[in-house]
Parts: sequence; C-alpha cells; structure tokens
Amino acid sequence: MEYRTLGRSGTSVSTYALGTMTFGAESDEQTAYAQLDAYLDAGGNLVDTADVYAGTESESIIGRWLSSRGTDIRDRVVLATKGRFPTADHPNGLGLSRTHLSQALDASLRRLQTDRIDLYQVHAWDALTPLEETVRFFDDAVAAGKVRYWGLSNFTGWQLTKTVDLATFRGWPVPVTLQPQYNLLARGIEAEIVPAVQDAGMGLLPWSPLAGGWLTGKYQRDQAPTGATRLGENPERGMEAYAGRNAAERTWQVIDAVTAVADELGASPAQVSLSWLAARPAVTSVILGARTLEQLQQCLGAAEVALSPEQQDRLTEVSAPVWDDYPYGEPGVAQRHRKITGGR
Repeated sequence: MEYRTLGRSGTSVSTYALGTMTFGAESDEQTAYAQLDAYLDAGGNLVDTADVYAGTESESIIGRWLSSRGTDIRDRVVLATKGRFPTADHPNGLGLSRTHLSQALDASLRRLQTDRIDLYQVHAWDALTPLEETVRFFDDAVAAGKVRYWGLSNFTGWQLTKTVDLATFRGWPVPVTLQPQYNLLARGIEAEIVPAVQDAGMGLLPWSPLAGGWLTGKYQRDQAPTGATRLGENPERGMEAYAGRNAAERTWQVIDAVTAVADELGASPAQVSLSWLAARPAVTSVILGARTLEQLQQCLGAAEVALSPEQQDRLTEVSAPVWDDYPYGEPGVAQRHRKITGGR
C-alpha cells in the first residue's frame, strides 16, 4: 500500500480508503469487523463513514470495533465522518448551521467512541446557512481538539472555491479534501471541480470508484442484472438504473477497454478501474465500498496493479467526457483551448 498526504495537510493516508456505507445495512457487524481488520492488515489507514449511513449504525459499529481492538488501533486509523443530513426529527436536525453541526459532531464522537475526528466533512452544500457560520464552526472545532482537519463532499467548483477563499481570508482552517463521485464512467468533475481542487491544494477522495459495480465487469450488454448484485436485488430500480447506462455505447466501450487491460495484466476489471483512478491528478485516496470481505480483498489487490503509461492513456481516451454544450463544446472555445495547450 502506498501513502499520500491528506490534501494540503501533513497527515499520511493510504492510497485506498475503506468506505463503510454498507456497515449495518448490507454488511452485518461480524462482516464489518472482518473488513476493518483485513483493511488494516493490508496497510490501509483511512476509514470513512457518515452519521447517516445505515441510520447512524455504521458509526456505532466502527466505534464498537475501535473499542474492542485497544487504544493502539485508534492511533493507527485516520477516522473520517460527515455531517449535514437529517439525524433528528426537528427543524435544527439538519444543515450546516452551528446548531446542527455542534450536535452532529458530538453525537458522532459518542457513537465512534473517540475524542476526536481526524477528518470531519460537510456532506453537501447548505444554501440556507451563511457560509461564514459553517467555516467559523470548524475554526472552533479544530481549536477545541474535536476535529483535526475538515473537508467537503459533493460541492461544486464555485462552492469549493468560495469556501476556501473565505477560510483563507479569515485565517481560519482551510478544508483539505473534497469527496466527489468519480470513476471511468463519471468524469464530469474534470470540467471545473478538479481544477478548483488543484488550485486550492486540496486532495480528492473519490466515492463510487466502480460506478455501482459497472466497472467490475459483472453486467452484460442488453441483459438485465439479476441475483446478488445491487441492481439485481432491486428489480424495479435495477431495471431503471441499468437501462440508461446500457443504452450508452460509451459505457460498453469503456467496459471492453477495461476488460482488455485486465486480461493483459492478469488482473480483475475492478482492480484496473481502481488503479486508473488512483493515478488521476489530485486524487489522494480512493474510497472502496464492499458488501463482503471477498469483495474488499479483491479491490485491495488494486494496490499491486500498475498500469503502463499506454494502458493508462488508452483508458483515459476511451472514457473521455463528451462536452456538448457551451462553454466546453462550442467549437471556437475548444479549438482555441487545443491551440493554447497543445492539445491537452
């Protein structure tokens, strides 16, 4: 396992993080413990959760696991969680206000059975709360020792830049990471969000790196998913989700290319997809989510897969986003960009 700094901070985290959204929902407590143990044994150290995962049960499971494994384990783990969405049935039970974040942070600390969160992330933008209120909350939380670093999740480029600029101007702690959806089939963040992250010196923590299972190679063209898959176990929702991607020729071009590279390397399509993503600009750690220990172990094998420059370029080219609309697709703009950047 390789390690990188957590955005602009000096804390080191593994190239692959353990996402725990399945804990307490699709993975029972015993399976969750097995995943956590195997992940640490493989050299991983960044564990990511959120207060709303499995109705707070994901945090509780991690807290019980930490308590059962002794104090040394807590110092090894870089623990990340999130707050913003409803955790209580009252008007202040959600959002990025000081009121809600204070309550949410303290509740997460109790469930996780710890005295600090290494990376506390706001789960999404809140248009109703003044940004100054949110950012000042983190200045206080860091000063109080409850939070070491803070980050953003699901922010747009302008929201991220405005947040960073405000924190910098006020002399308050600046967010160090952004957690967005990012994979070979979803590269829209490259338009403005990735450049904004790079400009701010932040790191990316991509979620859904396998596009909900599509990049594992388990879905087939024009064959509706069945059986033990997330789409197959929910036929109505599965058919709707499957139909859109199945109809896009680009989907199958990407999957075919991933499969071909996997065959060349003797690796799985999932490992190839993860390796491609881990090498993308600004990526700090790729969040792995698994329902079973076997799925996690296969994903962790990506740490041993090295794509050649030619293979990396092949996947990047076949999965290139299509910018159809202004300002990215307008011919004059695109032509000028290619001339100035030499085709980049």
